[in-house]
Amino acid sequence: MADSDPNNAIHDDAPLGEDSILSPRGIEAFTRKVTTTASHLVGPGSDPSGNHYHSAMAQVQKQLRKPGMQRGMFAMARTTPTDLVRSKFSTTEIQSRALSYLPDDMLQNIPENDNSYSLFQGFQASFPELAPDGKKHRRRVSRGRKMLEETSSAADSPHHLHKLKKDRSSLMHELEMLGIRKNMASSEIREIDNKIANLAGMRRIIIDRLAGLEQEEALLEHDIVDMEGRIEDAQTLVDEAESIAAAAETRSKSDDDDLVTDQDADEFMSKSIYEKLPSSASSTPSKRRHKAVKRKSMPILHEHFEPGFMIREIKAHADQVTTMDFDVPFGTMVSASLDDTVKVWDLNAGRCIGMLEGHTASVRALQVEDNICITGSMDATIRLWDLSKAHYDPQGSQFGRDDEDDDGMAFENPDDQPVDPPEGSMADCPLFTLESHMDEITALHFRGDVLVSGSADKTLRQWDLVKGRCVQTLDVMWAAAQASVSIGTGEGTWRQTSRPATQAADFVGSLQVFESALACGTADGMVRLWDLRSGQVHRSLVGHTGPVTCLQFDDVHLVTGSLDRSIRVSFA
Repeated sequence: MADSDPNNAIHDDAPLGEDSILSPRGIEAFTRKVTTTASHLVGPGSDPSGNHYHSAMAQVQKQLRKPGMQRGMFAMARTTPTDLVRSKFSTTEIQSRALSYLPDDMLQNIPENDNSYSLFQGFQASFPELAPDGKKHRRRVSRGRKMLEETSSAADSPHHLHKLKKDRSSLMHELEMLGIRKNMASSEIREIDNKIANLAGMRRIIIDRLAGLEQEEALLEHDIVDMEGRIEDAQTLVDEAESIAAAAETRSKSDDDDLVTDQDADEFMSKSIYEKLPSSASSTPSKRRHKAVKRKSMPILHEHFEPGFMIREIKAHADQVTTMDFDVPFGTMVSASLDDTVKVWDLNAGRCIGMLEGHTASVRALQVEDNICITGSMDATIRLWDLSKAHYDPQGSQFGRDDEDDDGMAFENPDDQPVDPPEGSMADCPLFTLESHMDEITALHFRGDVLVSGSADKTLRQWDLVKGRCVQTLDVMWAAAQASVSIGTGEGTWRQTSRPATQAADFVGSLQVFESALACGTADGMVRLWDLRSGQVHRSLVGHTGPVTCLQFDDVHLVTGSLDRSIRVSFA
């Protein structure tokens, strides 16, 4: 029976494919063969003589004697079950399993996750259109809802209740997905905040590095200036040595000349002696002629500060500060106060270079341009200063003292008291004094060699800085009266403002000069434009109801500020 069953035949001649004994079909055929043999052996109608058993065993042995079967069984004996199963996988599946394989040590050290949702849930919430029940399902649901609304008569049916529960489950799922998306957005915001904080920390570190580089740059420039001074001193000594050698050679020639008279000898000796004597400038290197020192590089640290950032706070004066000005960022600043002091500051180091002494009263107006500083005081005088002649060491050593005695001029802590600058550091800065006004100086401005000053004596004066003298006097009251007569209206006349006069209101509040153009703001709230070539008022601007305290103009606009708490922009 077993031999007559064609399905139980085992095809051993085929290779290890679908017909091999190792294939599912071959294993199934072999199993049926063994089952059939066992049923004949233990069945109720089995032959007591055991012919069927012997026949079945003979058939199995016959099959096992075949070379193909022996090779298959031998290969199965040498192959592990894992390799046996893996051999049935395709190449793509094997590659996928190799890429997704994780060792046990990594699986044991998985960090704890505080998220209340899984990665799959986040993906499903972020891309709902990729889900199996995506847009089509939502369209179907919406269409079904419309049909349910139309068929209100079947509201009591179980099918209607089932649909309502299904819709509720769908809405709850959408709500859950929205909550997951909210959590994801919140996590992204926290991650961005952490990145911003890290970048801000890195920015602070780089700004500190830039500040250190600029300090090293300032020290290097100081060393360069010092080296240039030494080169000048060495060049002076070389020139003196050459002159002395030339004088000695001339003297030796004169000694050989026997026809020299006593008068010529005395004259020659006097010249040679004076030539041998070194000059005061050469004997004292610190007293040599100063020249304008311009920085070879400009600081750029201020360009990276936030708007409104306080760079440094300095306790400069003991009383109210009246005016201040500086040349360049982190350069030189000059400040004046009602404590009758005028101080010069190094903004890069936050140190006081020295004090400008000479005025007998407080300074109300000043301007700094390059190395020139002009101050106007309540003593009715104007003084010019050359700040390049200051004896100042940015490294901190005081003038005329050793570095060992340096007690530190800088004060970085705002709670510290200001340190007095070294004495005599500004002794060589004064240039000359301009005296012509009869009352305190309230405003001044210079450009190039032209200086214009305004005073409480109701006059404006134009100065020639080359010759150091006043070249023109402009009477504001007289000009206002002349404008009233010539125009025939009260537009240019002096008028009293509606606000009561205060002590802070100066007659000449502010002025600015550019070549032959002059703008002046006065206590009557008017801004007058002057032509310095003719000394006449070219135009008067009306609008402020209080004294004008400041103004600034360019090629197009004129901006003025007043005590009436308004700022006006006019076309110049």
